[in-house]
Amino acid sequence: MNWYVAKLVFRVISGDGNHHAQFDEQLRLINADSEHIAFEKASHIGHANQDSFLNNNKQTVQWQFIDVAELNQLGELKDGTELYYNIHETHDADLYIAWAHHKSALLGMKN
Repeated sequence: MNWYVAKLVFRVISGDGNHHAQFDEQLRLINADSEHIAFEKASHIGHANQDSFLNNNKQTVQWQFIDVAELNQLGELKDGTELYYNIHETHDADLYIAWAHHKSALLGMKN
C-alpha cells in the first residue's frame, strides 16, 4: 500500500449564488495500492462529502464536489515529511511575508 495526498476541490454556493465564486480546496490522505485506486478513492470521498444546509440567514449553502485536482504519492511517513507544496508569486514580497506572520500569530504558537 502507498500513501497519497489528494487535493479535492469543492464549490461553495450560498443562496442563489449571486456572490463571488468560492472554492474550498482540501488535502486528503489516501492509502491505496496504485495511483488509479487512490484517484478513485479520493473521488468517492469528494462525492460523499457534498452537502447542503441552511445558514443563519435561512439560505441554502451547497458544497458541490468539483474534482480531484492533484494527486501526489508520498515516500515514507516520518516526522517532517513534505505533504504538499505550492509556489506563490507576488508583486509585494513584504505584504506576503506579513500575511504569513499574521497567519502564524493566529495559530497562537508564536512567542
